Amino acid sequence: MLVRTNGWSLSTARRETSQWEVDGAYNASFGIVGSQKGWSNAALGRVLETILQSRVANPVVVVDEVEKAGTAKSVSGRAFGLTEALLPLLEPMTAQNWSCPYYQVKFDMSWVAWVLTSNDFRSLPEPLLSRCPPIRLRHLTQAELVRFIRREGHKKGIDDTGIEAAVEAFTRSGRKNQSMSLRTAARVILRAYDLERHPILH
Repeated sequence: MLVRTNGWSLSTARRETSQWEVDGAYNASFGIVGSQKGWSNAALGRVLETILQSRVANPVVVVDEVEKAGTAKSVSGRAFGLTEALLPLLEPMTAQNWSCPYYQVKFDMSWVAWVLTSNDFRSLPEPLLSRCPPIRLRHLTQAELVRFIRREGHKKGIDDTGIEAAVEAFTRSGRKNQSMSLRTAARVILRAYDLERHPILH
């Protein structure tokens, strides 16, 4: 579990590591594992749906802001939260013989890699924390953020002049006591890319 500190944009970081992510604030339990008949919104979970559609058995699944996950309730009033959904999938032994609530068929989900993110993990239940120990991300230095801008700028095909202009704009914002974060660096790269592809006409 990655715990955010100032300077980190977990939403920016997760886009570099996965094809899709599950927002913890939006019925994450159903979004991950799906739901069986008897629930008002019965559906296949996104993890298994992605595996079946892509035929990739080892996706990286990012659950963002896990502490915001609510508890879903069935029409009969039964509660089902994110922790209950995740625990069988996080344990290798149970994940190997996991039963899909939608298809009522067992699947081997032990190949799935999980990344959970949180802004504040203190409200999360102990069973979840014991399986996903929190890792507090340290503050990124200016040098690390500049390297990020140069690396991602080259990946996007921005020329050296544009990249150095982006670095200068970023460091200038730091001198003005503005936030020097991964999100800010990503915005600078996007701005440089847009200007190079669509220059301002005078």
